[in-house]
Amino acid sequence: MAEVPLREIAYARSGDKGDSVNIAIIARRPRYLRVIRAQVTADRVAACFAHLADGPVTRYEAPGLHAVNFVLERALSGGGLASPRIDPQGKAYAEMALELTVAVPAGWRLGGGRAG
Repeated sequence: MAEVPLREIAYARSGDKGDSVNIAIIARRPRYLRVIRAQVTADRVAACFAHLADGPVTRYEAPGLHAVNFVLERALSGGGLASPRIDPQGKAYAEMALELTVAVPAGWRLGGGRAG
């Protein structure tokens, strides 16, 4: 097995609704979803964002999209105009999530942000 940043096997998008952030983690290839499901858990995402999110983190499946979606509650210090944060809408959360590392089979060809 080899440890790689999540970005090697996934894309991500994030946004907000009120004081919550959602982060979609989308597998670059369908076969990578099993690694994402097994290793990118709600608890792991909660730990990664513990310095920003005060509420629970819930993971949802996104059937047919080869993706999972996380909702982080109380993650924007009030959200929108109420938040003193640089990113009050949570757009950068996807990039932060892609820094998580995952273990993949050593035989997978990885590089340049593209997994093979």
